[in-house]
Amino acid sequence: YGTGHKVSVQGDVYSFGMLLLEMFTAKRPTDDGFKYGLNLHHYVERALPKHVVEIIDPNLLLGGGEGEADELSMRAVECIASVLRVGVSCSKGSPKERMQMEGVVKELHTIKDRLYGGSRDINA
Repeated sequence: YGTGHKVSVQGDVYSFGMLLLEMFTAKRPTDDGFKYGLNLHHYVERALPKHVVEIIDPNLLLGGGEGEADELSMRAVECIASVLRVGVSCSKGSPKERMQMEGVVKELHTIKDRLYGGSRDINA
């Protein structure tokens, strides 16, 4: 992005989406596994929603346990799946199909609130 293409807001949205996918899967778009038409966007898109646990960075789910911890882990997986859906939406091939950043921000705030039970504290 940026080399040979006109710089645009929709290009920035694409880059942000790819960043989300990288951060939550611990995979890079340049990883060896992405060949023959498979790329990070399609890898995540194919895994959603039923196989999300198989593709997310396992470090994001450390500390599993019983009771409340399990409930938090399940909620965390659901929220990570939602973040990945945002990443997929932002990284669609056609700029016209991508989310607008205003929608991205609202969706990410909604996901944060869901994860933390409605807490508005940014450090929650």
